[in-house]
Amino acid sequence: MTGPSSSERYDVVAVASSAGGIPALGTLLAAFGPDLPVPVLVVQHLDRHRRTSLARILARRTTLAVRLASDQEQIEPGVVYVAPPDHHLLVEPGGVLALTTSELVHFVRPSADLLFESVAGTYGWRAIACVLTGTGSDGALGVQALKSRGGTVVIEDPHTAAFDGMPNAAVATGTADYIVPLAEIGAVICGLLATSDDKRRSTGGR
Repeated sequence: MTGPSSSERYDVVAVASSAGGIPALGTLLAAFGPDLPVPVLVVQHLDRHRRTSLARILARRTTLAVRLASDQEQIEPGVVYVAPPDHHLLVEPGGVLALTTSELVHFVRPSADLLFESVAGTYGWRAIACVLTGTGSDGALGVQALKSRGGTVVIEDPHTAAFDGMPNAAVATGTADYIVPLAEIGAVICGLLATSDDKRRSTGGR
């Protein structure tokens, strides 16, 4: 599918996954170099009642810094922020993270929908949302919210996903700019970011 014009620039990438998501996230993050010009916000559905080593596991697959998100933390380019178990991850104006234990959404916490909706409200067309493997429909409402603000939606091809529930639900919204196999998603996002970074430099950072 045709993506946005080269006049756009991006300030954040938000990624959601569920069942099968840990290896998928590893594949995606491995495609990002250490000079990634934006932060990456990750929601992976996890056991709400157990501590997680997800950040440590993902850090083995990427040159980027990976850490569990903290409440009121200022996000930085080139860092991957992972939603902690049993906490919704949101981003507020100014690029400040917020963690909340508000009610479950689609029976899960953290929720991709809430992350994407907050990214849409804060960044609008300057955001990329990516939906990877998973069961259920979490993320579908969120990509619609992002698309309504002009953001870019990248979805894993359901045929290549370990679990196609989340990708299928996102595809069904009709909001996708790109529907690609997992192995190609990193290159697609890097291409979008490179184009926007070139544009940013040519306009003096505006």
